[in-house]
Amino acid sequence: MFFNSFIFFAFLAIVLPIYFVLRTQRQRAVHLLIASYVFYGYWDWRFCSLLAISTIADFIIGKRLHQADGDKARRTLLFLSLFINLSILGFFKYFDFFVGSVEAVVHGLGMNVDFLHLHIILPVGISFYTFQTLSYTFDIYRRRMEPTESLLDFALFVSFFPQLVAGPIERASALLPQIAKLGNPTRDQVEKGLVLISMGFLRKVLIGDTSGRIVDHIFGQDQLYKSPELLVALVLFGVQIYADFSGYSSIARGLGRLLGVELMRNFEQPYLSANITEFWRRWHISLSSWLKDYLYIALGGNRKGSLKTYRNLMLTMLLGGLWHGASWNFVIWGGLHGLYLAVHKLFVGDKKVRTHYHYEGPTSFVRYLASMAVTNLLVLLAWLFFRADSFAQSGRFLQSFVHWEGSELQGRFFAMALTFVSGVLLLDILEYKTGSHTFLLSHGSHARAAGVCTAIMIFVLLYMATSRPMPFVYFQF
Repeated sequence: MFFNSFIFFAFLAIVLPIYFVLRTQRQRAVHLLIASYVFYGYWDWRFCSLLAISTIADFIIGKRLHQADGDKARRTLLFLSLFINLSILGFFKYFDFFVGSVEAVVHGLGMNVDFLHLHIILPVGISFYTFQTLSYTFDIYRRRMEPTESLLDFALFVSFFPQLVAGPIERASALLPQIAKLGNPTRDQVEKGLVLISMGFLRKVLIGDTSGRIVDHIFGQDQLYKSPELLVALVLFGVQIYADFSGYSSIARGLGRLLGVELMRNFEQPYLSANITEFWRRWHISLSSWLKDYLYIALGGNRKGSLKTYRNLMLTMLLGGLWHGASWNFVIWGGLHGLYLAVHKLFVGDKKVRTHYHYEGPTSFVRYLASMAVTNLLVLLAWLFFRADSFAQSGRFLQSFVHWEGSELQGRFFAMALTFVSGVLLLDILEYKTGSHTFLLSHGSHARAAGVCTAIMIFVLLYMATSRPMPFVYFQF
């Protein structure tokens, strides 16, 4: 079930009151575990078994890892966890993709051989909970934490419904201790939770869905449009995916607070970044930090010289792109960001090069704006491959931008794009200036904040009643 659906509001109307009247941590954990499996099973009950397999496997392996003495035994157990989790993820998400890729190569060599395609249904959220449960095993292997003794707590850690299907990808060291002490939320948590939820819906419904409908329309029949409309569609996709995903993360964090659980921030005004490295410190923080801690550093990070640092950056981002989806377009998207990061690392990480080019970073507001503009142009170029349905469509967009052809409607389309971009930037600037994602509570009375949140939710409910809700973009991953 989607957060932006009436069935989810009905689900919450049952789950929250029961949670508040329960007295013990165990009762609350059992209740939330059942609720989380009901939430996940609403899409397809069969996939609850995959969730359970990952949970039980890593719970057992985690305990054995902690007890094992020899390095060989510990490496074997770590490999077993990787094999189980990545086999499930690989089969359901990548089997048809790799079969299709091999088939295309074989056909390109002139051999008329057809391969078996299983047309596998992708379990929702599988990439997210796979990375979350793997981080638990990695941290035990690295002796950063001890395994939990409670299968109940661990099962809830893996399946906690607010962040189950699209993150944030939580670390066991942060979430498990909170699950072990589940209790009623404080007044502050409730207030901030409700603000986070309402602002998340504002981003998702007012900005994300509205811009998304325009994006889908133009990308769905791009051959009918000229250069300005295609450029606006690409800009609006950058707006849509940010408003949509940050909106989801805000709702997830708000729901967590209503249950007395603090989830990590997943976004910190990424489009205000002055360079691509800063962008990735602010965009999808739970994934970028996961890739850094468990992949980039494992490959050697920046400890083995410049060339291997660039290699590690590229491999990390290529795999990060593939994590998003079984498509070469996602691989290209990841490769572009790997290239961006490597080039930026070359300038800021090598003192000789930095001195030669006098690269010192933005030291004035004008330089900051220029740096931000260049960063967002690079991000926008990569978004084309992320959104395009095929290589052919990506090529048509790029060709249209190179051979620019104006349109009678370009003024109207540019004004539309400016409106949506301004809306996103305004929210981000308010968050940045107040230093809080709940800036409505930063100044003024709580009564006024409650009034604003109520107005937002009334608008959202009316919108849901009159329009078909659009799924969250990251649910497909």
